[in-house]
Amino acid sequence: MRKSFDGLSGLISSEMEADPLNGDVYLFINRRGDRLKMLVWERGGFWLFYKRLERGRFQLPGHGESEISYQTLVMMLDGIDYTKIRRKKRYNRSEILEITS
Repeated sequence: MRKSFDGLSGLISSEMEADPLNGDVYLFINRRGDRLKMLVWERGGFWLFYKRLERGRFQLPGHGESEISYQTLVMMLDGIDYTKIRRKKRYNRSEILEITS
């Protein structure tokens, strides 16, 4: 957790083979799971967010590279166990297009 803007963007480029300037949010969590850094590019510069929990750990989505939704990220940061959340069915245009195709 010692890396800052340049070190983290270098990790994204070299290890993940991704472009850190694409606007995606990249999460870095320490081994104990109680500290998190979020790196995101926004017009003209990087944002680096850092959160240290005084008690407890972040619930991780899984090992390695994975994609999570904005809602899951917010629940993770708030300490909500998102694996036990039941989602109600909602309209999803992509599902409708798959069924009719």
